[in-house]
Amino acid sequence: MIGIAVIGFGYWGPNLVRNLDGAPGARVVAVSDLRREQLAKVQARYPAVKTTTDYRELLNDPSIDAIVIATPVSTHFELALDALRAGKHVLVEKPLAVTVEQGLRLLDEAARRKRILMVDHTFVYAGAVRKIKEIVDEGLLGPIYYYDSVRVNLGLFQREVNVLWDLAVHDLSIMDYVLDARPCAVAAIGTTHVGRMENIAYLTCFFDHSLIAHLHVNWLAPVKVRRALIGGAQKMIVYDDLEPSEKVKVYDRGVTLNEGPEGIHELLVGYRMGDMWAPQLNTAEPLHVETLHFLECIEQDRQPLTSGQAGLRVVHILETAMCSLARSGQPIELNWGRS
Repeated sequence: MIGIAVIGFGYWGPNLVRNLDGAPGARVVAVSDLRREQLAKVQARYPAVKTTTDYRELLNDPSIDAIVIATPVSTHFELALDALRAGKHVLVEKPLAVTVEQGLRLLDEAARRKRILMVDHTFVYAGAVRKIKEIVDEGLLGPIYYYDSVRVNLGLFQREVNVLWDLAVHDLSIMDYVLDARPCAVAAIGTTHVGRMENIAYLTCFFDHSLIAHLHVNWLAPVKVRRALIGGAQKMIVYDDLEPSEKVKVYDRGVTLNEGPEGIHELLVGYRMGDMWAPQLNTAEPLHVETLHFLECIEQDRQPLTSGQAGLRVVHILETAMCSLARSGQPIELNWGRS
């Protein structure tokens, strides 16, 4: 039986506890939060779960094998490092850390202690994204031309991170999983209207050859949009996470180039307008799939799908994007190194 403790019972913590509670082969031993009113909610719903305002009590508890961190971004590194040093497996809410240096230290500590370090990139565990990955891997789209996404809504404004770290991280994790490629450079522009953090931003990722990705994120939109387009030479995908049923639609549409009658000096552009189909998707809650995967990785001692290394790659892109943002959108090359 794997003993689990959760640090943070604010916005995301309750969802984590709900999915971990009663999971096969595991039990939630304790929850820590600085706010006593939040701990009262835990005690009311999970009377058998211990509560504390001091997370250090969890580190010294031998009945706790793994710690799940759902706290503000600025605390991720310290909490995850303390948990790993205490010999605990760690699942940390996205993003992994706020700098590549912090991420590398966490990876080194996890390797040294031989513990699982996993990042809560929830969308990777969604049936829609899994199906997109399957379609791309089968080569049905042909060579990928672009990934274009819009992820906007009204709020929730973050005090510690800007809209890139809050919303773009989702599409970056999806791209890292679906596309068999890493960007070679990024460019970002954004602006601040409310508070101190950028609330609207546009991030472009440049890849080798002709693949390009563009992410539009916004906290000031009057409507909520969660849509991505993935275009290939043969077929194209529309992924709309807000669709109740047909979240993924595959279009047999594209452009064809033919030589003109005068030879190779003239090309004629043609359009292929084929059928659309919506594949059947696994409708299991992504967070439920993710938490079960975390437990399986602990039991089987194998690397998670969203490992610390995957989390580090996303942090590397975001950190580089911040450099571009400070330079008014100047493209910055990515030096992957150990990332």
